[in-house]
Amino acid sequence: MPSFPALDGDKKCDVLIIGGGIAGILCAYMLEKQGIDYILVESDVICNKTTANTTAKITSLHGFIYGRLLKEFNRDIAKLYYEANEDAISKYKKLCKNIDCDFVECDSYIYTFDNKNKLENEFNALEKIGIDCELVSCPELPFDTLGAIKFKNQASFNPLKFLKEISKDLNIYENTHIDKIKGTTAYTEQYRIDAKKIVFATHFPFMDKHGLYFAKMYQEKSYALALENTKKFDGMYIDDKGILSLRSYGDYLIFGGQKHRTGKKCDGFAKLEELANKYFPGNKIKCKWATEDCITLDGIPYIGKYYGRNENIYVITGFNKWGMTSSMVGAELICDLISGKENKYEKLFSPQRSILKKQLIVNMGEALVGILNFSNKRCTHLGCRLKWNKNEKIWECPCHGSKFDSDGEVLNGPANKNL
Repeated sequence: MPSFPALDGDKKCDVLIIGGGIAGILCAYMLEKQGIDYILVESDVICNKTTANTTAKITSLHGFIYGRLLKEFNRDIAKLYYEANEDAISKYKKLCKNIDCDFVECDSYIYTFDNKNKLENEFNALEKIGIDCELVSCPELPFDTLGAIKFKNQASFNPLKFLKEISKDLNIYENTHIDKIKGTTAYTEQYRIDAKKIVFATHFPFMDKHGLYFAKMYQEKSYALALENTKKFDGMYIDDKGILSLRSYGDYLIFGGQKHRTGKKCDGFAKLEELANKYFPGNKIKCKWATEDCITLDGIPYIGKYYGRNENIYVITGFNKWGMTSSMVGAELICDLISGKENKYEKLFSPQRSILKKQLIVNMGEALVGILNFSNKRCTHLGCRLKWNKNEKIWECPCHGSKFDSDGEVLNGPANKNL
């Protein structure tokens, strides 16, 4: 990846982007193309956290989301969500034509081990919405399923190779940690950045005074192995419960899943290794990693105005494990809002939509338990007790998903201060 300097003095700009993952970089790239004055700051180095730990599926098949949207909202909302993600896929196809980033068009599948009725209900919902898909078997998989839903003409790639190319000429400052925000002025320990508008692209936004994101989201953990000596898969696969995801990358199989709420006990690596040895005897583990994903109340990301009627602060967050398409959708939507253009997806992704969902009660309950339980290690976000993850040797917050290394340094927000 290209490297960038740290902030070395006070700055002024029209737009300040906080966060150097794929969402922030795509936003900066689009602003650059429009000739809009911007600065992007990253507390670490770009693309070193969630973006680096993705399975990099570029798809509109986001689990069994469409049946849920049809039930909780209506056909128009569900169709709009599909169109937003299909637009994102088309934009990647255009951008990746001239970039060596291992971009491959392929089909995407969601399968079920044990619930054929659920699969058929989702397929029926997709037909009602008018989405082109197929109900198929899964002969390519090394285990039995009860069938799958197939989306054609999806894609996968290497996001780091892609971002290496589009970020190299952007106005970025690395190792620049924003301590606080006042109005639209951001402060580091030494310097300030006076902006007209601010975009939070920080995975989990850390400004708690507005927006209630700590109540509207929680973080979910999942795991992945890169396996050698396995068969090559033409399609991308994920099951309906987040147990097992598969997709090939060159000579490797990215074998992932085992999702659970961050901070809960689960030896995901051991479970994946057991399944890998069962389905691919003689495999070799090249590497393994874990990641966190922000989960929203209704399964739709929060993209738009950070809070209320404020026209100067924006947010891109809550990708529900589908950050590749959501980042592209988010970057374009935010750039349209900044430049005053209409965007047909603005209302769909608005962070100001209703929060009256069952998941809100669960989130608040988890936070209350975390705050009231005794512990001498407390998260610097809202004071929830921390749990030690012995496998990764990190502290994790079960309330909102913040992570700290063994020395107490923040690895993942919404916490913005070290222990």
